[in-house]
Amino acid sequence: MLGRGRFAALLATLVAAAPAAAAPAPAPASYRTRAPEQEIIYFVLPDRFENGDPANDRGGLAGDRLQTGYDPTATGFYHGGDLKGLTQRLDYIQGLGVTAIWLGPIYRNKPVQGPPGHESAGYHGYWITDFTDVDPHFGTKADLKAFVDAAHARGLKVYLDIITNHTADVIKYRECPANDCAYRSIADYPFARRGGVGGAPINGGFTELGHRDAANFALLTRPDYAYTPYVPAGEEHVKKPEWLNDPIYYHNRGDSTFQGESSLQGDFAGLDDLMTENPRVVRGFIEIYGAWIDQFGVDGFRVDTARHVNPEFWQAFIPAMIKRARARGIPNFHIFGEVFDPDPAPLALHTRVDGFPAVLDFAFAFAAVDVVAKGAGTDRLARVYAADRLYARGEAGARTLPTFLGNHDAGRFAFFVRQANPKASEDEVLKRVLLGHALMMFGRGTPVVYYGDEQGFAGHGGDQAARQDMFASRVATYNDETLVGSSRTTAQASFDTHAILYRAFAEMAAIRRTDPALTSGALVVRVSSDKPGLFAFSRIAPGGGETLVALNTGTTPVTAQVAVESGSSRWQSVHGRCAPAAGAPESYRVEIAPLDYVVCRAAAR
Repeated sequence: MLGRGRFAALLATLVAAAPAAAAPAPAPASYRTRAPEQEIIYFVLPDRFENGDPANDRGGLAGDRLQTGYDPTATGFYHGGDLKGLTQRLDYIQGLGVTAIWLGPIYRNKPVQGPPGHESAGYHGYWITDFTDVDPHFGTKADLKAFVDAAHARGLKVYLDIITNHTADVIKYRECPANDCAYRSIADYPFARRGGVGGAPINGGFTELGHRDAANFALLTRPDYAYTPYVPAGEEHVKKPEWLNDPIYYHNRGDSTFQGESSLQGDFAGLDDLMTENPRVVRGFIEIYGAWIDQFGVDGFRVDTARHVNPEFWQAFIPAMIKRARARGIPNFHIFGEVFDPDPAPLALHTRVDGFPAVLDFAFAFAAVDVVAKGAGTDRLARVYAADRLYARGEAGARTLPTFLGNHDAGRFAFFVRQANPKASEDEVLKRVLLGHALMMFGRGTPVVYYGDEQGFAGHGGDQAARQDMFASRVATYNDETLVGSSRTTAQASFDTHAILYRAFAEMAAIRRTDPALTSGALVVRVSSDKPGLFAFSRIAPGGGETLVALNTGTTPVTAQVAVESGSSRWQSVHGRCAPAAGAPESYRVEIAPLDYVVCRAAAR
């Protein structure tokens, strides 16, 4: 383990002496008026944050972990975190300087699923059976209301994580008792034939998925064109609303290969893939998620598996949600979709064709890991920013994209740093983690802090390995990891507001929140190259004013002249050492230590 004294000394050179947790919180009365790009988001999985009510750990179920889903010693089962626990820890969350909370799915899930010997629980929230209620492992609707109301009273927004692509794995296919059905295409298994091209005629008059009107789908009466779907005994009414129990509302074509038509119509790892082309399904989900807006006044949705749903669904659903929110008095309701792709062009396509206001910025995440963790040239980042014009609303639209460094699926940023630099000292790992977060906090987009990163969580990989407990953990593989910037372990509760990364992130958040250039300004890349080293960009405030951010991704010091705006002659240090004046018109000198950064603000003329 690393001595805390070593890191305290390093912290003095990396963050301001005064913790930014003391910075003024956003005014509660004004939170509805903030635009999406003005937010700093904290993404949290409720099960892994805080256990506020041990009585709901088993979700009201009896039996062992295969019945209740509860096993706090196993990575793939419920651990006991809940909505009451989140509410109790709002001081901690707000102290970090974030302004919005992205809450992992809280709907009722199938407690356990998976083949014998490979079972796991729905602790993550993505195996929904009841879209109308809170999972009892997390509490009740009253608990959710209390959480949302308490967050709003502090000026914090709440974004719900939603799913429309699939439900839990309930529907089975008689042809595949091992639940391993391969995808069967429309060409080989058309809707108008039973079990293949040569099969008996069925669904007479149905014109496949090209005509998305109710009259056409009324002709689709049999779901057994590719496989023979059925609902196992005892689960005939497990889903809510009731219409979700009918296999006719699902594609029933087997597991997706995530290529071609299967990307839209295949089952995601066995999960029941909804036929979102059907107007009844569209109408049903507008009813479902509109009710969550009506009842709780949430401020936005993060949409899971968005690219696996047909564009026409989104073209109806998104405007309906925005209209519903406005009627509820929520003028800046934000919707951002998950589109897993490192290329900005496919990401932008979903804003232009599907109509998403924003998508999670996977292009930035991949580039940031490549540059800061893996030592790629800084022009990798420049290319991502150069593509901002592709998004709907161009660069203004790109400023609303949630940017992130790691997540609950791929893994944490600190893991990527350690993986790419196995011989690095812990001091170097800490510096790279700080540098990555500075890039995210001060670049364009809406930064997303993944819960636990501020405590130095790193993990041993993605998925379950990146979903550690904030309350004292009983998982051996969590507790044996070395935290970044800390001598603690996850066997202790991890709510240390003096932790190095917590204080550093809070300082970054305070800098961002108080500078219109950083929240809403245009981004102009000033310096990049095909090697590690200097990456510099200016943020230009809407009403004028320049903030220069310069990062050194290399392991040697950097001194350089950087182009700036013609009117930016006098400068102030915001973070790090900044020269007080430009050396010449439109030229400013920066000096940056290895793996460090500076933030310099031009003084008003």
